[in-house]
Amino acid sequence: MSLDGKVTRLLSAKDKRPDKLDWRADMKGRVLIPGFVDAHGHIMDLGFRALELDLSAAKSLDEALARIAAYAAANPDKKWIMGGGWNQEAWGLGRFPTAAELDRAVPDRPVWLQRADGHAAWANSEAMRIAGVTAKSVAPAGGRIEKAGAQPSGVFVDSAMNLVQAAVPKPLAKDRNAAFLKAQLMLLEDGITATADMGTTLDDWMTYRRIGDLGNLRVRIMSYGAGVDTTVTIGGTGPTPWLYGDKLKLVGVKLYSDGALGSRGAWLKAPYSDAPGQSGAGFMSDDVIRNLMSRASMDKYQVAVHAIGDKANAQALDAIDEMSGTYKGDRRWRIEHAQIVDPADLPRFSKHGTIASMQPTHATSDRTMAEARLGPVRLTGAYAWATMLKNGVPLAFGSDYPVEDPNPFAGWAAAFTRMDAAGQPFGGWRPEEAVTREQAWAAFTTGGAYAGFAENQFGRLAPGQLADFIIVDRDPTLASPSDLRATKVEETWIGGQKAWVRK
Repeated sequence: MSLDGKVTRLLSAKDKRPDKLDWRADMKGRVLIPGFVDAHGHIMDLGFRALELDLSAAKSLDEALARIAAYAAANPDKKWIMGGGWNQEAWGLGRFPTAAELDRAVPDRPVWLQRADGHAAWANSEAMRIAGVTAKSVAPAGGRIEKAGAQPSGVFVDSAMNLVQAAVPKPLAKDRNAAFLKAQLMLLEDGITATADMGTTLDDWMTYRRIGDLGNLRVRIMSYGAGVDTTVTIGGTGPTPWLYGDKLKLVGVKLYSDGALGSRGAWLKAPYSDAPGQSGAGFMSDDVIRNLMSRASMDKYQVAVHAIGDKANAQALDAIDEMSGTYKGDRRWRIEHAQIVDPADLPRFSKHGTIASMQPTHATSDRTMAEARLGPVRLTGAYAWATMLKNGVPLAFGSDYPVEDPNPFAGWAAAFTRMDAAGQPFGGWRPEEAVTREQAWAAFTTGGAYAGFAENQFGRLAPGQLADFIIVDRDPTLASPSDLRATKVEETWIGGQKAWVRK
């Protein structure tokens, strides 16, 4: 492919002459495809997870405790042991872990570890002591303190995490810079040339600006502020322009309607099948979500609502119905995850062009837990990618990194097979909701760009598009699912510039 190295956009057909080129790159017959666009990720969380204690590979509680103890021993100068990625479902534990168990690994320093989905965290006794958490502590609205009798057991769900988080030392600017650079490297290695950052804080935004000022911002970031106040503080009167050569833009606001399925924080219309006394919790009343959406829409910020449970999705759809009567034009309302949807609500996504921003690897990693949490009846509207497309709903795929591995080839394979890396379950889990290989590819490229109002800039290899592409070691359109998962990115190019090369 010939590229104009000055303006970093793909040449139009009439200009594809040697005398019109600043340079020509010969890829020697290798496979070139568009860079991936991850529609939902958490950049800073990815970087910190990689630099701190990562428990995502632990297969049991005992293995997790051994990793924690080893990490603490190897890092004697760390005042707090921080990290995350634990998942009690993957351990077959049947319950949440406890502070007493964590004390066995680290009794003398505070430990604070986020669950894989980021919607619960695990503290040891020292962390709770420093934070002042006692039997008298009350969970704030939208949160839950797990108990052992009358005492906090050590796990805090959703907004209750703030009870301990408030005592955790904030990372320094240099720590944030290091975390960002690590996350950027990981994304480039995976062939992700653009990503939505869902829940950008002021500290996150300042990190991106610092890196941009230094000329080290390579991946393209479509930023969604963490709540309306943060978004308005960053953007002022509306979305920012693209900064640093189309590398950074505040697009909209991220709101939370509920929590996550694994921590039973997802808001359901009926109680959990495996916890009849719980139905999750809504984070906002109907009036509050409408007021926040209205405030954002007044200044033309795009609104993205996290909704996992069927009641949360219904609340978000109801709010979009009402907002659309007032705020006209191309709003591109987004619902993030849209995991468990009442079948009666599925057609409602198409009514106002609401984007379903979904993550294929959630289905393959959640399936046994989802079956236990929901029972068979409510799975009809779960992870319903094919139904979304059949209903004419814009579909954008991402990974929700670091909840899942950002590797887009794993997500791509999961999307059209509904099977995990081990090929399970045979034939796919609820295979009627699988999409085609081509539909999945589009959702990971053009779908992600469209979801961030960037379809005229990137997501395709076409005249006028920014020259964002990757060189891979095989043809992904011909590879088997297992081979597709094994695809290696050899080079990542952004804006016609080589951003990363495998060594």
